[in-house]
Amino acid sequence: MIRKIVRIDQDRCNGCGLCVPACAEGAIRIVDGKAVLAADNLCDGLGACLGECPQDAIQIIERDADEFDEEAVEFHLKSIGSLPSPPGAAHGTASAASNIGGGCPGSRAMAFEAVKETTAENLADSQPSRLAQWPVQLHLVPVNAPYFQNADLLIAADCVPFAYANFHSDFLAGKAVVIGCPKLDDNRFYLEKLTEIFRTSSVKSITVVRMEVPCCGGIVMAARQALAASGMDIPLREVSVSIRGEVKAEE
Repeated sequence: MIRKIVRIDQDRCNGCGLCVPACAEGAIRIVDGKAVLAADNLCDGLGACLGECPQDAIQIIERDADEFDEEAVEFHLKSIGSLPSPPGAAHGTASAASNIGGGCPGSRAMAFEAVKETTAENLADSQPSRLAQWPVQLHLVPVNAPYFQNADLLIAADCVPFAYANFHSDFLAGKAVVIGCPKLDDNRFYLEKLTEIFRTSSVKSITVVRMEVPCCGGIVMAARQALAASGMDIPLREVSVSIRGEVKAEE
């Protein structure tokens, strides 16, 4: 059938990934450093992703395509570990108000100055955050985010900050950071996204902090393969943390 559907210009796309979380149906994914339509029947053709593309690589066109299928969307979202949109959200009705203005506000890239010092009065109450950017999830960070430029990059398995008590002071301070779970997410996506970050951002050093559990080795493998694929010569340090919060190994 002839209907409206998203078209992604591969020449314009730089793989930043901002369109991915903007699509409530999960119809867009990153393949080989470029955004692609996962399947015609997952795209409703309404274009919630358009406003998120800084390269103007996304258009709504009319062409012969499979009919939009809400059941396929629900199955697809469950298969990738996302929750289905609220009723009506897939069709841009009032219940999708959170998408007004272009996608999820939580995926908007921001850089800010981390608190570096604290006073004697509040030292006993809290420690300052060393986080200097947003977002941090590898699926959400733009490849060309300014906080990656000439940065020392921390790649952390997302369980590490919960297990290691001094994560902010020992690992995060002074670094840009991305987090992910190699057991629950697509490691091929990690490899592609990290390759583009290494290739385009003049990263100075890479620290990968993982949990000691075997499945967590995937995030190290993705980082090492991405570094090789990028062709860049960047020093990489690997740290393993035990589930009891101790540094077990470092290389």
